[in-house]
Amino acid sequence: MNGETPKRSAIEALLFAADGPVSSETLARLLKMKEEEVRAIVAELKSEYDAQKRGFSVEEIGGGFTILTRPEYSDVIEELLRPQPLPKLSQAALETLAVVFYKQPVSRGDIDSIRGVHSEGALLTLVERGLVTVVGRKDTVGRPFVYAVSKKCLEYFGIRGPEDLPALEISEEEKEKEKEKEKENVSGS
Repeated sequence: MNGETPKRSAIEALLFAADGPVSSETLARLLKMKEEEVRAIVAELKSEYDAQKRGFSVEEIGGGFTILTRPEYSDVIEELLRPQPLPKLSQAALETLAVVFYKQPVSRGDIDSIRGVHSEGALLTLVERGLVTVVGRKDTVGRPFVYAVSKKCLEYFGIRGPEDLPALEISEEEKEKEKEKEKENVSGS
């Protein structure tokens, strides 16, 4: 049965597309074939891949068949699949990320207020890179988005959450500014 047949190609496609082993029973049912015929075609595919020294082979694992890469290519496959380091973040993005880490959930307006500059560009960069995510809306006028760090960010920095961050050291001058802001907010209400 050398050469491509629709059923042979279908078995190959199913094994390729599956995220795990597929039993001969399942393949037979899907393709309306006998199980013995499926096993013969799979054996033929395996022999062909082995004879051609392909980078992959068909293996029987866990009660089904699957296509696996050959062990001798594991080094280059690991290289391909190794997570790429994030491109360097600008100073503005790092500052914005720090504010989000310490104040989450936090709105862009709050971030701008803490940093003293507009943070829209830096925040957009962090969202695009998956380090910060929208987690809801603030219950104020305009209902602005509120942001928090993402799981990807926590994994990247190797921390469980904000509780793993070092404590903030706030100078006396900063404490005074905070008290004055609070007084202004109370008297302005």
